[in-house]
Amino acid sequence: MDDPNTTLTVTLGDLAEKVEERVRSGEYDSPSDVVRAGLEALAREERAFEAELKRKVEEALADSRPWLSADEMSNRMRAYHQERLTRARDTV
Repeated sequence: MDDPNTTLTVTLGDLAEKVEERVRSGEYDSPSDVVRAGLEALAREERAFEAELKRKVEEALADSRPWLSADEMSNRMRAYHQERLTRARDTV
């Protein structure tokens, strides 16, 4: 799809009314503009997510604290869930 004027048929279902509302309000000139803006927003959201994920991975890799073994993590998670179950039973 190298041609910027490529026409696609898209089934919007329940979203069709939302698209039409945006056009009727004058916020967008056409349904194509609404869909284009939505795809651009999705691309921005994906870039932000990827940047945050990269930041967190880099932060984790730079952390000099010792890593937990699988057994230690399993034990901690088991204790955490047991505590939550106990608290839930105590509040009922």
